Amino acid sequence: MDAFVFPGQGSQYPGMGKNLAENFNVAKLIFEEANDALGFDLESLCFSGTEDDLRLTANTQPAILTTSIAALRVLQEETDLAPAFVAGHSLGEYSALVASGAFAFVDAVKIVRQRGTFMQEAVPVGVGAMAAIMGIEGEELLTLCQEAAQHEVVAPANYNSPGQIVIAGHKGAVERAIVLAKDQGAKRAILLPVSAPFHSSLMAPAAQRLQTELESFNISPLICPLISNVEAVSCQDESKIKPLLVEQVCAPVRWSESIQTMKNSGVTNYVEIGPGRVLSGLIKRLDRAATQKNIGDVDSLRKLQG
Repeated sequence: MDAFVFPGQGSQYPGMGKNLAENFNVAKLIFEEANDALGFDLESLCFSGTEDDLRLTANTQPAILTTSIAALRVLQEETDLAPAFVAGHSLGEYSALVASGAFAFVDAVKIVRQRGTFMQEAVPVGVGAMAAIMGIEGEELLTLCQEAAQHEVVAPANYNSPGQIVIAGHKGAVERAIVLAKDQGAKRAILLPVSAPFHSSLMAPAAQRLQTELESFNISPLICPLISNVEAVSCQDESKIKPLLVEQVCAPVRWSESIQTMKNSGVTNYVEIGPGRVLSGLIKRLDRAATQKNIGDVDSLRKLQG
């Protein structure tokens, strides 16, 4: 049984999607649709933009989604793979919803452009931060964050895999948490190159604006279930999608539980669709018996096809 999984922020890189667009018309058309929908040259941003340009979340989010859906369309054209479940890490949940039929691509790229803008404006660049903490789990990490907060915000944001949790909040509080984590024997504790403290309570203004924005978009019936970030359970009820996407902005990503849910449901093969292979690495730790494939360029497609 196959699951399609879609990456979020941190998977972007200059040139992403270019190789697919040069070799497959179906991928090129997706970039052209994104350009038309957004009213600017997203294609050039993805193919020749700088790391600094791509790191700004208002750019990152539509760039990753567009590259992911371009890869999805190529996969659908070149193979007969079909998912029993879809899931995406943070932003990747929007790509998963396109794959499930809930969102039209043009609607999704418009929404994530707004989502990225709302998130960036919620917390000015330099005020918030995120950090990866490896080797400290659960209650111990919660206690550490509470000690580091000192009347600021810092809390778990991504439960990625056993031994790898990302925290987010005010930059000073995150930096204090890094020091405490190292003092308490963390294997690694490092700041991440992101422009906002995603999945923290500091994102509440963005969640409120996103809720208003989503009201004007249509959600179609899902052709396969989504494993949502917020609940980490199977969802095929389109009426729940908008509330889950709003809650997702401030809630932690429960990725470890999401993979466990799919494993328990019989998934044995994961196809990561989009730039990078971040999720494949996490899945190897979470389900060692499963196989991981990916498609982000022509070489990875040919390898997937065997």
